[in-house]
Amino acid sequence: MHSESIDDQVATLRQEGLVVVRNMLDAGQVAELRCLAQADLDARVEPLELEADLGYPGAPSSQADEGGGTVRRLLDAWSRNEAYRTWATGAPIREWMQAYFNEPACLSLAHHNCVMTKHPRYGSLTGWHRDFRYWAFDRPDMVSVWVALGPENDHNGGLHLVPRSHTETIAPARFDEKKFLRDDLADNQALIARAVVPELNAGDIMFFHSNTLHAAGRNLSDQVKFSAVFTYHAASNHPVPGTRSAAKGSVRLE
Repeated sequence: MHSESIDDQVATLRQEGLVVVRNMLDAGQVAELRCLAQADLDARVEPLELEADLGYPGAPSSQADEGGGTVRRLLDAWSRNEAYRTWATGAPIREWMQAYFNEPACLSLAHHNCVMTKHPRYGSLTGWHRDFRYWAFDRPDMVSVWVALGPENDHNGGLHLVPRSHTETIAPARFDEKKFLRDDLADNQALIARAVVPELNAGDIMFFHSNTLHAAGRNLSDQVKFSAVFTYHAASNHPVPGTRSAAKGSVRLE
């Protein structure tokens, strides 16, 4: 199924800050997860995050405006259905994370743990950022798993990522007050110019480091884009007590 071994994939992630593994979900798994996501979106099953609540560029300015009810994320995927739990802690992911961390891994319930639903028209643009900006763990070494439940590309709002940025030191002054990278600075523009937009098909997985710079554009297609996202950490890498990262705990993969 995969042209590279897990060890090769892990080596690429460590070096580049991202790696794509093709066809890690079969057609049946994709269909099940996508059907569940569509049903929860149609029924507006809580908890939800709305585009209007965040106010990113292109989002409706309030819930009262046109498109104000547009959903950005179906939160707490772990609690939504056994299918999410089975996949997120199953043998393929468990073995992959064991290889990366060289120890047992845990799934964070506080971060990501969601289905991204990027809509045409009202789906917003997400600025350049590192996910670890708001997280609090002993070590900033975490891995996110981006599960494509349909095609992803630049046209429909696929992720843009800067290879090798996870190992670069970026001064705090190069970020704005919300910890997005400032695109008006020459050094940052040089970073952004290195970005890639991996094209994914349904069933492909992208692993990326918690400090890899990434962003996402608008969905210019006429279809909602669905992506499940989970984040993992080594069992020995603990969330800081009293922080959001510790609030919901983690699930050990074993």
